[in-house]
Amino acid sequence: MTEDRGPAKKPPMRDVLAEAAFGLFMERGFERTTVDDIVARAGVGRRSFFRYFPSKEDAVFPDHERCLADMTAFLEAADGGDPVDTVCDAARLVLRMYAVNPEFSVQRYRLTREVPGLRTYELSVVRRYERTLAGYLERRGAGTRDAALRAEVIAASVVAAHNNGLRSWLRSGGEGDAGAEVDRALELVRTVWGRAAEPSAAPPAASSGEDEVIVVVAAKNAPMWRVVQRVESALGKD
Repeated sequence: MTEDRGPAKKPPMRDVLAEAAFGLFMERGFERTTVDDIVARAGVGRRSFFRYFPSKEDAVFPDHERCLADMTAFLEAADGGDPVDTVCDAARLVLRMYAVNPEFSVQRYRLTREVPGLRTYELSVVRRYERTLAGYLERRGAGTRDAALRAEVIAASVVAAHNNGLRSWLRSGGEGDAGAEVDRALELVRTVWGRAAEPSAAPPAASSGEDEVIVVVAAKNAPMWRVVQRVESALGKD
């Protein structure tokens, strides 16, 4: 005897529209597909489409809004620790979103490479992630030297490293371990920008002791008087 679980739960309308839209984009091409085509396949009216998506481009990236919200919540809940580690972990939320459905992610990547308008839209999405990371870093570094500049540079580095690993995985057709590619790229960001690499408040004072070393570069065939002259100049002697 089987248990009657009742009718299957309907997927959210946003997902229904996104699936209908992407299916048509793959069959007919992005430019040839209209909003009317999408709502006809989904079995709803035009108003329903625009309630969820302002444009066709938005329907290609239906999961980014949720991921951005998840990233914002993750950063707001972060407590202490190395801020560079935190933003690297936040970037991995985007990776996990792509890795949930490799086939869809690879198809979307290929479609985006073919349509200039989608590439432009994708760049705007990436910039929103970058601003979110930079905002967190600037808050964590409030009151320190070059906090805003440092936040922007580190956020851009995290996004570039993440996307390098992600796109390498997508270009392979979703084969292999996407996480390993991204982790390798993000480790470079940690090495350069992590706490161990943070600059001191002021540059260290120059040594004035007897052990100070002066390095002088001279041409191989330079006469000795020229070498001596350069050494004296480096030592500040007349």
